[in-house]
Amino acid sequence: MEGIHNLHPLKVIKAFERDGWSVARTEGSHHILKKAGRRELLSIPVHGGKPIKQGLLRKQIRLAGLTVERFLELYK
Repeated sequence: MEGIHNLHPLKVIKAFERDGWSVARTEGSHHILKKAGRRELLSIPVHGGKPIKQGLLRKQIRLAGLTVERFLELYK
């Protein structure tokens, strides 16, 4: 299975949307996602299409209550 390196930020946002998250607002180049019934907010940087760094993405996946494997299923 492919890892979570070099993933495109807009596709990452789509993957979280498939799990029920939605873009609440955009602050600069960061998209802030929220989910009904959850207190956590996810912040996904969209810097000119640069891939998201692996450590940041792992943290966002953990905050969303997902596993890396489940996230990769949603990403495809």
